[in-house]
Amino acid sequence: MVLVAFAWQGAWPVPDVNEPYYLGKAVHFWNPQWCPRDDFFATGDAHAVFYFTFGWLSLFLPLPVLAWTGRVLTWALLAAGWCFLGRCLGLRGWSLVLGAILFAAFQERMAMAGEWVIGGVEAKGFAYAVVLFGLGMLAAGQWKASLILMGLATAFHVLVGGWSLVALFVAWLMNGRQPHWKMLLPAVLIAGVLALPGVVPSLALTWNVPPEILREAHRIYTFERLAHHLVPGCFRPEDATRFLILTGLFLGASHGWRGTEAWQRIHRFVLGSLVIALCGWMLAWSVTIWPEFAAAVLRYYWFRLSDVAVPLGAALWIGMVASNRIAVPGPSRAALVTLGTVGCVFHLSSYVPVRTQATLPRTEWTDVMWSTWQSGQTALWWSIWQEDPIARREFRQWREVCQWISANTPADARFLTPLTKSTFKWYANRSEVVTWKEIPQDAGSIVAWWAKLKDIYLINDPIRGEWWARNATDLGEARLSDLAQKYQFEYILTQRTPPLNFEPVFCRPDNDYVIYRVGPTKTE
Repeated sequence: MVLVAFAWQGAWPVPDVNEPYYLGKAVHFWNPQWCPRDDFFATGDAHAVFYFTFGWLSLFLPLPVLAWTGRVLTWALLAAGWCFLGRCLGLRGWSLVLGAILFAAFQERMAMAGEWVIGGVEAKGFAYAVVLFGLGMLAAGQWKASLILMGLATAFHVLVGGWSLVALFVAWLMNGRQPHWKMLLPAVLIAGVLALPGVVPSLALTWNVPPEILREAHRIYTFERLAHHLVPGCFRPEDATRFLILTGLFLGASHGWRGTEAWQRIHRFVLGSLVIALCGWMLAWSVTIWPEFAAAVLRYYWFRLSDVAVPLGAALWIGMVASNRIAVPGPSRAALVTLGTVGCVFHLSSYVPVRTQATLPRTEWTDVMWSTWQSGQTALWWSIWQEDPIARREFRQWREVCQWISANTPADARFLTPLTKSTFKWYANRSEVVTWKEIPQDAGSIVAWWAKLKDIYLINDPIRGEWWARNATDLGEARLSDLAQKYQFEYILTQRTPPLNFEPVFCRPDNDYVIYRVGPTKTE
């Protein structure tokens, strides 16, 4: 049942938002001849363990099947980890399932910084699954095993596992520094060794980089591209409000009814995640007075773990109340379990429209669809999607033109594509110059990526000021010719109107996209 609930929530059409990014990297890791001239794939790898352990399947599976295989595997591991953790806390039957669905609901609807667990396949899904097993060991009082598992999680995702180790350290301090550190030292060493495959590649992303490049990379990463995940002042107020309400209710309830010692260890881990988030809030005060420092420190996702740990703690607490593992007065317990059950039904039923009919992948959603979904207005966004045929038609045309490219252009061809499109390589299997979504991880490549984005797509207009061009039609033929020479691309994929004075190789009256050829390919 837990696996079914997780799959019901995460089964979006492929590719999901981050899958072209991470699975594209994984495919290229094992097959460098796939999109061989794509600059993003030539940048540093921060998740080498994921690419190595999972990416080899791409040698046998096409991308959509690879995505579904990874999803099912991730959901199964998350479900197994949840069941292991719940049983270590004494949850059985409905209370175990109730907690799992509430965790999924709280985590999706009440995260402050946009972190998610259940969805598409990427490195952090495997890392969170290992963290759940580690928390189960913590609940059982097996501190050594918990440390080792958190080290393994760090290998898959350095921030998910690394912050979990920090929260575990805080929990140990709150536990009276018991067990004694000498008893834990071998486990710490093993955890450190296991973490090295995740830590070393991440540290290498900034090695031998000039200080001025490093500062600029930090600024771009933190303030220009990912501020909505990293900088509290850029969080959506409604997201922060929902998270703070959940946090306040959890802290109040868990303080009033404390539960078993096993639960207290998990509770302290959740408090450790909040200590990390509080430190992040304090560091964020430096944004206005010391922006270079703020950019350097806030890039470490201080709010990622609390976005997961608080929903996890709240869901587990309700599950323990339902199973009488935490003693709450009868009427309050009945009301809480009833509300929890109603919440589960509401959460699962909200997915009925998008699971029972054909829907667009979330990579193709419009801004309106995203904002309404994130606000919880499921019926509203579904109505907008049904009544607005533009998104559906545009998706059909996008896939059609990409499939034509895959079948009719050389494998080493390189394209200039629309700025905000993230699925070109997924459908076309060809290299592209640059996209907004694919920010690299290593410092030097981040600066080069940002410079390339601005050089190509940023327009300095004496009347309108600076603005981003989403399509090549906004750039003009002279500029495009210069860019083709500079960035060595042979084709332009853009909107059909207004027409450009280049050789069209794909132009159909029923498709709003056109492909222009601007130069010979490398194999010609």
